[in-house]
Amino acid sequence: MAVFSLCAIDGTSIRHSVVFALANSALFRKCHRNVARRSENAAGVQCFLLKIKPRLHMRFQGEVMTTATAELKIRQQAPILAATDISTEQVAAITASLNTLLADVFALYLKVKNFHWHMSGPHFRDYHLLLDDHADQILAMTDEIAERVRKIGGTTIRSIGQIAKLQRVLDNDADYVTPTDMLGELHEDEKALTLSMRAVHVVCDEAEDIATASLLENWIDQSQRRSWFLFESTRA
Repeated sequence: MAVFSLCAIDGTSIRHSVVFALANSALFRKCHRNVARRSENAAGVQCFLLKIKPRLHMRFQGEVMTTATAELKIRQQAPILAATDISTEQVAAITASLNTLLADVFALYLKVKNFHWHMSGPHFRDYHLLLDDHADQILAMTDEIAERVRKIGGTTIRSIGQIAKLQRVLDNDADYVTPTDMLGELHEDEKALTLSMRAVHVVCDEAEDIATASLLENWIDQSQRRSWFLFESTRA
């Protein structure tokens, strides 16, 4: 940034009165040359300085605002980086897979709670408590999935709207669902979730992301256990 001085006239002498700090301002250079040409005429120079001062101030403020806005946009668009040895492309692939899985887990959690709340029939207590246990286990997955995405340098789900766009687990908004149909539907959802997690595991294996793969193996085991309980509960 260059520092220039404008000169104001006091009687027959010239003294420094205004100092502007401008970066490569064509307008300022033009004004400086004009002042030099008018330096022989004290009254003319003083009048000229009074006229251009507001314009220079506005130009300076404009350049500062433009620079600040540009820097803000750069920071907003910059990726959120994390210390990881996984390549950028692999991080993007794992992040996309985990975020879709996370949306499914959130959707499944709400469906399980829906059926838990609306359970009825002679086995109400057993099924009600069973689904409550399943819901707690499924909800516990969400934080681990989201934080795993952040650990490898990705960003995760931010809203219900994003969940709705990504989820593959279907909602059930029916006014009434029989207990058998509830458990049967959740059994199928758990099997689909297991297959989805296996697919994410393949993506992690290709990136040698052992930590995420290890978590997935535990979640797959939990899902298969829930599926087993649901299946046995619906047998005649």
